[in-house]
Amino acid sequence: MVPPQEEPAAARGPGEAQPPDSAPPGAAPLSDSGPSDRPEGAADKVEGEPAGPSREQPHAPPEGGWGWVVMLAAMWCNGSVFGIQNACGVLFVSMLKTFESKDDDKVVFKTAWVSSLSMGMIFFCCPIVSVFTDIFGCRKTAVVGAAIGFIGLLSSSFVSSIDPLYLTYGIIFACGCSFAYQPSLVILGVYFKKRLGLVNGIVTAGSSVFTVLLPFLLKVLTENVGFFYTLRVLCIFMFVLFLAGFSYRPLTSTAKEKERGTKGGDRFSLLSRRKFNLPQKIFNFAIFRVTAYAVWAVGIPVALFGYFVPYVHLMKYVKEKFQNETNKEVLLMCIGITSGVGRLFFGRIADYVPGVKKVYLQVLSFLFIGLMSMMIPLCRVFGALIAVCLVMGLFDGCFISIMAPIAFELVGAQDVSQAIGFLLGLMSVPMTVGPPVAGLLRDQLGSYDVAFYLAGIPPLIGGAILCFIPWIHSKKQREISKTAGEEKMEKMLENQNSLLSNSSGTYKKESDSVI
Repeated sequence: MVPPQEEPAAARGPGEAQPPDSAPPGAAPLSDSGPSDRPEGAADKVEGEPAGPSREQPHAPPEGGWGWVVMLAAMWCNGSVFGIQNACGVLFVSMLKTFESKDDDKVVFKTAWVSSLSMGMIFFCCPIVSVFTDIFGCRKTAVVGAAIGFIGLLSSSFVSSIDPLYLTYGIIFACGCSFAYQPSLVILGVYFKKRLGLVNGIVTAGSSVFTVLLPFLLKVLTENVGFFYTLRVLCIFMFVLFLAGFSYRPLTSTAKEKERGTKGGDRFSLLSRRKFNLPQKIFNFAIFRVTAYAVWAVGIPVALFGYFVPYVHLMKYVKEKFQNETNKEVLLMCIGITSGVGRLFFGRIADYVPGVKKVYLQVLSFLFIGLMSMMIPLCRVFGALIAVCLVMGLFDGCFISIMAPIAFELVGAQDVSQAIGFLLGLMSVPMTVGPPVAGLLRDQLGSYDVAFYLAGIPPLIGGAILCFIPWIHSKKQREISKTAGEEKMEKMLENQNSLLSNSSGTYKKESDSVI
């Protein structure tokens, strides 16, 4: 699972200025004024505005140049962070082998918490990371995050039991990944606009490439050097990610910045300006007053209670059900390949779907993801399971690629950063809880069948909730249009009355002068 590309928020430090009107990665190219069906809450930007005179004219994205380096760095970030997360099924089996105890009848339940907590924390931190990115900029946030992730992953390789992994791998490593990942989404909107869809597809495909390759690498490593040395090898990925963060060079206002720098005279004036250029209100909860967004923020988390279950438990299930199969990791490879295809294909399709009707693509994706989860226990041959994984990966890519464009349509450019941050934070709860519950059912029932059947129900319910969003949004737009029309008519009448009164006054003066 890879969260969507998002829009830079309006509040930025002076050294990391981001264009507030650049579209989120994955969205269709948009005009500078934003979408025509923007809700009323998006236009009145009150919370989250900078408290200083640092709002300058945004730069036109260069559409290339250094942006291609930034794109490659962001692609490595996507691949490293979510390639490791999506290949957690291989690490899950290795953890069971390393820490399994005959006296513990809930070992699957306890081990599943490590991977699910890690994925959940990545999303849980997103609202906080949005604020840090707004204040400190993309480069600093990403570099510090990669360093924290490196420390967490390295310390995980020295534990002696499963319990410390909850802290080192599930929290520290995941928080570092979150802080490294989100700036890679924001910075793309600075360097690209017209090519944003293409760049977004290339960047998000990075996780698919890593998802295809990492399972085989992890299998070789875990079988030959063990779980702990495998984690130390993965630290190399985080170190490269640390270096890649330095490429997130902001686009600064050269003339005005130089003028301000010379007038300031010393470093203390620059520091004081940066110090007071903070958001007036850190979290913009006003976006939840947009009804369509509030429904979306409920429907998506509901759908994701069973979403991450196959990623964690599929390898263990195949090991129990198809013991003679040697290349079990091909299933994760299939999900990764078709997920990449789905992101590119449905991302392009979404460019031709008008407005909030893009939500119907997410409804379609949740329908197929739910059905494919239910079909996993029904597969009696390994080939059928491969077909299920191919379809699941395709619609997984569909769900991911259109999340940012939908957020942009619902709340507008100014609020899209925190809108996605809040949504990802809400997504963390079901994605954390789902896999351990599936593991508990496996421990109690001795089979994964019921767990996979139940995992398919939440996506169907969430998809049904999302069906109401276009109707709610169009109703609100009609109300806004009606109100705007009435205000326009009142203004016209006032102007006419003013003209009539002026004409009558002039006529009266002329009459008096004649008399």
